[in-house]
Amino acid sequence: MHVLVATAGALSPEPVVEFARHLIGGTGHVTVTTVVEVPREFLDDLDSDDWHPLRDDSDPAHKENVVAAYLSERGDRLTDPIRQALAAARIPCEARVLEGSDAAAAISAAANDMNVDVVILGATKQLFDFDAWESVSARVMLESGRPVLVVPQARKDVDNDERVNGYQPTPEPPEST
Repeated sequence: MHVLVATAGALSPEPVVEFARHLIGGTGHVTVTTVVEVPREFLDDLDSDDWHPLRDDSDPAHKENVVAAYLSERGDRLTDPIRQALAAARIPCEARVLEGSDAAAAISAAANDMNVDVVILGATKQLFDFDAWESVSARVMLESGRPVLVVPQARKDVDNDERVNGYQPTPEPPEST
């Protein structure tokens, strides 16, 4: 089984490792991906600040190298936590950075191009809200035709003093002496 994990950097590695372990069995593999929108004008402006008379900045190869470096740096930063957690769990994985401004379209196209069996995404909106139908995960499910597993954000630890789902435990009565 081939699992595609798409992250924007907020997906918690622990549940991804557990789901991936169960999904791939002993013979599958995982591709971790992220979608990066390249701010080409911004990169051109940054590059123009580093002008040198002997360097030809009009060379398209130079601009593509700058874009490739940006994609690599940004993509590694976003995919490394999950990729490293999968590698530590001895789950075969590779990372792939996708360029695009529409994350859902890029992930759907990648899922089809790689012929994955399932897509794992992080929940970025309330799951039971009308807006969820416009979310990246809903669009990937509809556009790719693949099963999508949506992993909610990890719940923050609750202090003993905090209310949990509206429940406040009654304090223990003091011991009588």
